[in-house]
Amino acid sequence: MDTTLRPTTTGSALGTVRGKGATALVPARASGAAAGAAESTAAASSAKPAALRRSSARIDSGLQDGVARAQQALDYLERVASQLENLKGELTAKLASSSRGGNAGNSRPQLDNQVRQLARALAARKSEGGGGIDSDLKFTAQPSTQRFRIRALDIDTLQQNAPQTIAFSIGSAGGPQLAATVTGDQTNEQLARAIDRAMAPLGVRAGLDGGALVFSTPESNWPAVKDSIAVSGIGRVAAEEVQPSLAPQQWNTGAGSDALRQSLREVVQALERVHRSQSAASSALSSANVDVAQAQTPPPEVDLAAEDFAAAAASTDYESLLALSSALVGVSRERVLALLGLR
Repeated sequence: MDTTLRPTTTGSALGTVRGKGATALVPARASGAAAGAAESTAAASSAKPAALRRSSARIDSGLQDGVARAQQALDYLERVASQLENLKGELTAKLASSSRGGNAGNSRPQLDNQVRQLARALAARKSEGGGGIDSDLKFTAQPSTQRFRIRALDIDTLQQNAPQTIAFSIGSAGGPQLAATVTGDQTNEQLARAIDRAMAPLGVRAGLDGGALVFSTPESNWPAVKDSIAVSGIGRVAAEEVQPSLAPQQWNTGAGSDALRQSLREVVQALERVHRSQSAASSALSSANVDVAQAQTPPPEVDLAAEDFAAAAASTDYESLLALSSALVGVSRERVLALLGLR
């Protein structure tokens, strides 16, 4: 008896029988269907590594940036913390010597050398800190910012000249102009928010710091901003950097006890900020590493589904081949690659 199941369409490995509202697949030959299924499985398997590599590369581009930023920040902060600890010890020893009747006005060469080393480390922050540490040694998971002030824009002057509309632009060619309205009855916070909304599309944010209007922009954007801000009715305005709270180059280690105590207070405060930043960077690094591991590891249900599919594809009985063929209806190579690319 001829038990061969023949396709309804010539030249097709799988034929279709169309009825009213129904479509059924009929295997041409068991061996042919098995070969076709094996070829489809092999094609999907060969495509899977490349698709996963592309997905992994796409995911890692963002996550690996976070890992690198946090790791560089930790390395830099550890170096700065060590220098601050050494300075703290030297300053404490010098103050103790002064209290015992020693001459605090004679600067120790070792102390001066440590101050210079710290100043050089702080100057190298932008290139060695990973881009996530600001000038006050604060770590953020996002790129660090540069804080600055604009002489022509302070709260008192703006409120005295109210009501008025101020337009801002950034760029050598003038750039787009965005306006903020000063009504005169605004609180300081409301005025700062109005200016912030106007300047945000230009890559500059505004806020209050101790009641004063302070602006910020990503440090990478600072060179393009500092000399190109223009305000309507005023023209080009000067942008001045907010100086960092730690400035060892201004210390006078050969001064009296009061100056040494002030330097010691600044060192202790800087150490506290560094320790907080180290904790924040460690948390960011741990979180980023977990995200990378999760992105590179397929969910457990994917492995289970793959095992079930492989078992069905390895079977040669008619029911398994029919189920496998039905499952593959409409599945193209593009759809397989798209599914493999999902997280």
